[in-house]
Amino acid sequence: MSKPFTNPFFEADISKLFDFSKITGGEFRMPQFNMEAAATLQRKNMEAYTALNQAMFESFQALCRRQADVARQMMEETTQTVQAIVASPSPEEKVMKQAEASKMAMEKCLANMRDIAETISKCNTQALETVSTRMNEGMDELRGIIKTGRAA
Repeated sequence: MSKPFTNPFFEADISKLFDFSKITGGEFRMPQFNMEAAATLQRKNMEAYTALNQAMFESFQALCRRQADVARQMMEETTQTVQAIVASPSPEEKVMKQAEASKMAMEKCLANMRDIAETISKCNTQALETVSTRMNEGMDELRGIIKTGRAA
């Protein structure tokens, strides 16, 4: 008669896999871990994250205000342009004013887009510098914690 099938993985002694004395040569010690230093490190990370979010929010508000100003100016200029075109006496003059207004509107639109793009770029640069600075400080603090066991 044949022997019933058994799963060899269920019969293994898993505790032998975690015998660190074989890995470390018989001596395994956990390094000291300073919770206060780790908490200080995380607090500084959260402060930097909060400052970053505040700066991003303020930049977003400024961007929204700028876009609202652009929209308001555009509506005012469009109203003035339409009134000037309607008041023109000849069809040729209407076409000329309309062409001039289109050219000016396109130039102003490109200038506004450039201004908004620069604002966004400035915000992104500031955010990247904040994150980069905090990461470098955090790595230095982590090295200090590892060397001395306490936060700087």
